Amino acid sequence: MHPNVPLRKPLSSRPARLTASTLALIVGGVLLSPAATATSDSAPVDAGGTAAYQGAVDVVIGADENQNVLDGTVFNDKNRNSKQDTNEPGVAGVTVSNGRDVVSTDEQGRYELPAFNNMTVFVTQPRGYQVPVDGDNVAQFSYNHLPEGSPELKYGGIAPTGALPDAVNFPLAQSKLTQSPEQHCVIGADVQTYDQEEVEFAKAGVFADLAARDDYAGCGALFIGDVVGDDLSLFSQTRELTGMLNGPARFLPGNHDLDFDALDGEHEFDTFRAKLGPEYYSYDAGKAHVVALSTIEYPTKVPAKKSNYTYGLGERQLEWLRNDIAQVPQNKVIVLASHSPLLEFFYSNSHTTKQLKEIYGILEGREVIALGGHTHMSENLRKGDLMAGWMDEVGEQGLPFTHLTVPAVSGHWYGGRVVEEGYPTSIQRDGTPPGVVTLDIMNTDVTERFTVRGGDESQQLAVGLNSPRYRTWYAENVGKPRGSAPEFGNPLTVSQEEVANQTWLTTNFYMGSTGSTVEAKLDGGETVPATRTQQLQGETVRVGAEWSDPVAIQEQFVHGGGLADRSMHLWRLELPTDLAVGEHTAEVTATDVHGREFTETLTFEVTE
Repeated sequence: MHPNVPLRKPLSSRPARLTASTLALIVGGVLLSPAATATSDSAPVDAGGTAAYQGAVDVVIGADENQNVLDGTVFNDKNRNSKQDTNEPGVAGVTVSNGRDVVSTDEQGRYELPAFNNMTVFVTQPRGYQVPVDGDNVAQFSYNHLPEGSPELKYGGIAPTGALPDAVNFPLAQSKLTQSPEQHCVIGADVQTYDQEEVEFAKAGVFADLAARDDYAGCGALFIGDVVGDDLSLFSQTRELTGMLNGPARFLPGNHDLDFDALDGEHEFDTFRAKLGPEYYSYDAGKAHVVALSTIEYPTKVPAKKSNYTYGLGERQLEWLRNDIAQVPQNKVIVLASHSPLLEFFYSNSHTTKQLKEIYGILEGREVIALGGHTHMSENLRKGDLMAGWMDEVGEQGLPFTHLTVPAVSGHWYGGRVVEEGYPTSIQRDGTPPGVVTLDIMNTDVTERFTVRGGDESQQLAVGLNSPRYRTWYAENVGKPRGSAPEFGNPLTVSQEEVANQTWLTTNFYMGSTGSTVEAKLDGGETVPATRTQQLQGETVRVGAEWSDPVAIQEQFVHGGGLADRSMHLWRLELPTDLAVGEHTAEVTATDVHGREFTETLTFEVTE
């Protein structure tokens, strides 16, 4: 989001093969050298300290005799050369899909699928195996079939694939990491680079953070849409960034990853599919089944504008989702990821996925956690939460499972002042800084963890004062362009008169939710509970100065960024009206729904 399918098979004893990634390198009938399948120092680490499996999907050259059926094998690629050798068995019970139908491999690892024009065929990575990655750590598990190629598109789309190949075989490598019941899955939203400068911001920020971590090598990192900002040529630079990762990278498309000149509702993500992978798919790690959905439908009108999109799956994808989930055992947790949230707090009367009730029905009785991005903020909505704008979708019982909105890698579109670390502050619409969410999964228990860009996991709070003087300054500057307001002086100084007229100690608990608590001790005294400004019990969104995060606003109004004038994770405590003149301390402890505590201390002054 942005603000403002009969030919004979070859007679040779062994059919020629070509990896899916190399198909794109055939130019004018000349086959360019395929990418090497050897490991590299930058590859993610698997069990035993060896580099992760680099390779590609094995596309067997030659038109299949039956152009209505695609077949192939999913196999254990023991020597990691991306083709099935005589001592390499097929893997049984692995699901393969054409984006609509879902089938399981037989005892020899073989599958057959109906073939149709413009399909992406992909394998669902099974537990205990890893699909290969390429030199940029991007997972390789799909093949596009588009005989005539994309229509003429500015950014190229998919090159003609010709007739259905003889076979498409999917290599896997055994992995202790994905076998483990303990998984750590990184979710990054909205990298959304508009130019090379912003690519460098992302590199110095979140990608440098991820390069320093090694806890996600099994599950990897999933980037859930708006990979770039309309300029699809920047997909290649983003691929270079994922080369920094210590785990496989996967992507979802967002509304800024569209081929805007594709107006038939069939080819709008062709360039994304050519460069980054399937539009939607699934994979397993441990006891988690990750479902990656494409929720942007474009266009809604012709002639189209960039804003002519809506939130939905379409009938083919919805059918795939039913078929995919039907293959998943009940003893797995389902991680449902999409670019736009299924629904969310900030825009509680809009931004709702059209097939929401159908999605909920497909998932009924399952252990699920949903994630979205798109809105450049953080939301942690728990089962039973309810806003007035959701009533038609969820009823009085509220949400059926946890919904997370993941803070953006870009924050508020790389806005604000650039700090010495080489990236802008970019505080988001709810006061949350940029970062990523990690799902820490043990068996089917999921704990979300937010890591602030450039920081550590202890940084979860912003504590400040909301005083009458602050609210006056807010009113005087809220209508001005962001970044043009005069600085708010002495934000941690309040007069006795202000204290007597509603001054709140405010705490923005970035991943706070229903079930979280915030408490404060003033000057070492008694612990007092703070009140959450949004209870999520069926009310409407509360907006304005008194519901805002003053710490974020004081940065945003002066230096640029979002407008933190509403939040589902803000707590406040009214200061005692008789607070004495002098220096005071407030020790604030926030406890999340999982029982983890985070503490910050604020020192402020009361004057005459």
